Amino acid sequence: MKIEQISTLAELHQTMRQCTLCLDAGYEVYPPAVVSGVMGAKIMTIGQAPGITEVEAKRPFNAGSGKRLFNWLAEAGIEEDWFRATQYMTAVTKCYPGRQPSGSGDRVPTRAEQEFCRPYLAREIELVDPQIIIPIGRLAISLYFPRKLKLTEIIGTQKQIEGRWIIPLPHSSGASRWHQTESNRELIRQAIALIKGHVTSN
Repeated sequence: MKIEQISTLAELHQTMRQCTLCLDAGYEVYPPAVVSGVMGAKIMTIGQAPGITEVEAKRPFNAGSGKRLFNWLAEAGIEEDWFRATQYMTAVTKCYPGRQPSGSGDRVPTRAEQEFCRPYLAREIELVDPQIIIPIGRLAISLYFPRKLKLTEIIGTQKQIEGRWIIPLPHSSGASRWHQTESNRELIRQAIALIKGHVTSN
């Protein structure tokens, strides 16, 4: 069955978890896919790719990056347990990509790996039909904003695409230093205010 013909999230998730496209192409990824959430969720987050702790726990944003993300979302009145139970969390690529050859941080998925996963992400968006999409980190943000723009030109802004509000956040990993400067934290606060405005308006 073609991906665009899949009609339920349960079936889509099963298909993603059985996918071997990256492995067959020679990429050293670590299945299974890590996604969570329900159809009809108002908010969808899109990260870069799951980390090793996400694979072990079988849930997105499980470690320190998740703690920071939900600290940010708490400022918008969003509680973690509620969000995980009722909203949707996914990533540009679905499996853990492994460490960088240098050993410093996780490997960034290649363009080919991103393309292998793109139909899955497109179908997730179609089935969930979120009102708000929060791309987290440069890779996810580049799905909606030009790569040439700096994060300082993007974070704290929003755009509407096909009736959905796109409100980006920086990568919440502790390895990122972007969110450690006060001027950038102010941009994050502006982004959170935008998210809060949409969450509380309905």
